[in-house]
Amino acid sequence: MKIMLDAGHGYNTAGKRSIDGMREYEFTRKVAAFASEMLSAYQNVSVYFAHSDSRDVPLQERTNAANRLNVDAYVSIHANAFGTTWNDANGIETYVYTTNHQETYQLAQKVHSNLIALTGLRNRGIKTANFHVLRETKMPAILVECGFMTNRNEAALMRTDAFQRNCARAIVNGLAAQYNLTATQTSPPPSTTPTPLSNSTPPKSGLYKVQAGAFSEKSNADAHLRKLKSDGFEAFVFTDGLYKVQAGAFTERNNAEQLVARLNAKGYQAFIVID
Repeated sequence: MKIMLDAGHGYNTAGKRSIDGMREYEFTRKVAAFASEMLSAYQNVSVYFAHSDSRDVPLQERTNAANRLNVDAYVSIHANAFGTTWNDANGIETYVYTTNHQETYQLAQKVHSNLIALTGLRNRGIKTANFHVLRETKMPAILVECGFMTNRNEAALMRTDAFQRNCARAIVNGLAAQYNLTATQTSPPPSTTPTPLSNSTPPKSGLYKVQAGAFSEKSNADAHLRKLKSDGFEAFVFTDGLYKVQAGAFTERNNAEQLVARLNAKGYQAFIVID
């Protein structure tokens, strides 16, 4: 399975920055890097980048590379904008080409639903567009807009490691679900259920923490927490800009991976965070 990740634009692309000066590429390259790292945990997956830190790669060069390499899927990562001042435009939207086949739309649906679930941002829907990277690629290609750089709150989120990782995890989850990617087995299946550290307060740093959700609204995080508890998982909510739901913390990575597997088997989108 060959996947191309395209961090939109470049460091010096004119106009592609937030009102307070954050370049769009600062955000998109981080998401692409995290997604590449996460995809390395799957078997028989090769990741290629369409972008470069040294220059703003022309769109034709990006799609030519994808077609030449005959990649199986192309994901272009962007941040949205509206106007030239701070405003209330907000949320996530995903684009496909105007005449796409079923596989492309299915991939878009899976990635988009994960983006909404993991970021907690407004769902602006899946849309069609005549974008070059969607039109000129020969494989399923989608473009994701991960919030608005012209929205003060969402621009602040884009600067955070947690939000960047959530966007990356959403992309990887969608790809894994669409193409039935198989995770690399790092340890044999557990014979017993591991016991996490106490979840009454946020654990100390240096642990493998299992995150099971992140939301912009506390009410959504609280509802997610109640669902986790009804399914037999201990968890708590904390905030660092987003309201995050943590389901465990361990000194051993194997135990954290086992909990992630149990949560994902129940339909949650869980992953490990290391402080």
